[in-house]
Amino acid sequence: MIEFVITVLITIVLMYTFRQNTHPIRRAWGKMQTFLMGFSIKQIGEVNPKTTLLVMNHQSLIDIVALETIYPKNLCWIAKKEIEDIPLFGHIIPAPRMISIDRKDKRSIIKMIKEGKERISEGRVLAMFPEGTRGRGDRLLKFQSGAKILAEKLELIVQPAIIVGARHILDSKSLDAHGGEVKVIYLDPIDPKEDEEWFEKMYRTMEERLTLELASK
Repeated sequence: MIEFVITVLITIVLMYTFRQNTHPIRRAWGKMQTFLMGFSIKQIGEVNPKTTLLVMNHQSLIDIVALETIYPKNLCWIAKKEIEDIPLFGHIIPAPRMISIDRKDKRSIIKMIKEGKERISEGRVLAMFPEGTRGRGDRLLKFQSGAKILAEKLELIVQPAIIVGARHILDSKSLDAHGGEVKVIYLDPIDPKEDEEWFEKMYRTMEERLTLELASK
């Protein structure tokens, strides 16, 4: 974990120094982590080029490392404000122009929509963990409403993804780390305009796929 901390701080400095190249800097950092931590990433399914919002289950910091390593476009993560408030490390949000939201402030949803629209106009893809917090990796937690509001207000194309095995690589609470494989499974994209119940159906589809993957291990 000492290596992880040091490389994050170096990456923050590089992103502030080279503001137009934060995406390749983050990708290089992600590839470095896979090598130093001794894990591989297996992609199943394809990234839909029309996607403007990527939603995933969340179990470990490795979720972010994996997506930053393999996702072809410049992701804009939407994260809770508590991360931005961490001394030094909080700069991981403003340096690459991610979006932070304060879940205690109702005005934060307006900020998320405004900044989300700006990032999409720059060609970025918004990325969210609709569970709102890390789970154990064995099931989906209840989805918060932020992703639904954002997708419907901005008329986004949503692609869900399932991440399997990330918590085994690094348990963010105990800091217990192992080598191994992380699966990133891209599911079919969704246009919320076509189905009023898309959010609930998406949850069920993601839950079913996660259950299937865990049963086959």
